[in-house]
Amino acid sequence: MLEALITSKTRIKLMLKFFLNINSTGYLRGLEPEFGESTNAIRIELNRFEAAGLLQTVLEGNKKIYRANITHPLFTDINRLVRKYIGVDDIVNQVISHLGKPEAVYLGGELAMGNNSRLVELIVVGDHIDQEFLNQGCAKAEKLITRKIQASILTIDDFNKQKDVLLQKKLLLLWKNID
Repeated sequence: MLEALITSKTRIKLMLKFFLNINSTGYLRGLEPEFGESTNAIRIELNRFEAAGLLQTVLEGNKKIYRANITHPLFTDINRLVRKYIGVDDIVNQVISHLGKPEAVYLGGELAMGNNSRLVELIVVGDHIDQEFLNQGCAKAEKLITRKIQASILTIDDFNKQKDVLLQKKLLLLWKNID
């Protein structure tokens, strides 16, 4: 879908990198091996995003570090577009909202780091979550988003015990119970 609107694969990779997870940062030479693209193609797109005010930069030594400008008026819309492209919103709407009372849902793996992946890794935190229902819902959602979904359940106690280690893996909070 997104490829029909945005023909630059480098631009799509940058959108995934910076607008899916607001904590993602990158610099030109570091993005080259990550994207498998030439530095020139990446530089051109970074310059376009920066000129539009969509990316902010900070100098660290001789490196220019890029990150999403979350105060830009279009940030929320681009974030929503990228989430729809990945299919995360469909998963949450189709599966998580019918699980009972999960406390939180996190996205992990490559997607949480802003890298495109055919695998969606989810961690559902809560007590009394039905694993069988989760698996069935994920199977249905996989057909909608044409990606493989790997979902795991952690009790609230287990999540709290492993929280520091898990959050170092750059988990992205997708949904949180506000009751």
